[in-house]
Amino acid sequence: MILPALRDVFKLFFPNLCVGCGQELLETTQSICIHCRLHLPHTGFASYSNNPIEKIFAGRIPILFAHSEFYFSQNGLVQQMIHQLKYHNNTQVGYFLGEQVGSALLHSGRWHPYDYIIPLPMHPKKMHQRGYNQAAIIGKGIETVTQIPLLEQIVVRNKKTDTQTRKKRTERWENVVDSFTIQDPEALYQKKILLVDDVITTGATLEACGQRILRVEGTQLGIVSVAYASK
Repeated sequence: MILPALRDVFKLFFPNLCVGCGQELLETTQSICIHCRLHLPHTGFASYSNNPIEKIFAGRIPILFAHSEFYFSQNGLVQQMIHQLKYHNNTQVGYFLGEQVGSALLHSGRWHPYDYIIPLPMHPKKMHQRGYNQAAIIGKGIETVTQIPLLEQIVVRNKKTDTQTRKKRTERWENVVDSFTIQDPEALYQKKILLVDDVITTGATLEACGQRILRVEGTQLGIVSVAYASK
């Protein structure tokens, strides 16, 4: 047990700060203050069909459902939170974002009883560098809320790709096509899969992974992300 005096010293050098505004948080389990939480830019897309995320994948890949919980903007609050998750080992904020996605799904009125959550896999070299897959952390948050089991190792990324940031849509697709392998296809036979990522822009990587999943007989697919970065 940490003595009160030592706890105060620890908080002095390692304060628990809001990832949005930098305000000190009273609860160590929190990652964002109430003020910033109230100002998160929710999209509301989960509640209606043919939403902007579903339109991204229309005609490209058959899906049951698609959703992004927040709007992504440069230097905005959601970008700060995702940056903390990806580059500063702040997995706590990733769980929070996943829980936000999961809650929206359950209250959308369009919820499908999926069998598994699958995070978009990272290439092993990149995974080794970062130490974890941010999509898996988000997936664990969704799992906590929805009680759908998370499968982390069943889909693997076998091709290291260049960054997608400055590529056009066709270039993004060419960059990721045939990048994924299913380790145990029988485990996905006739299953409904919820594929998860952090940010959707053109959707090329999710499309490539989703198409590989859908090659398994009887599979159906939903796609969700924390944020939507419109072009």
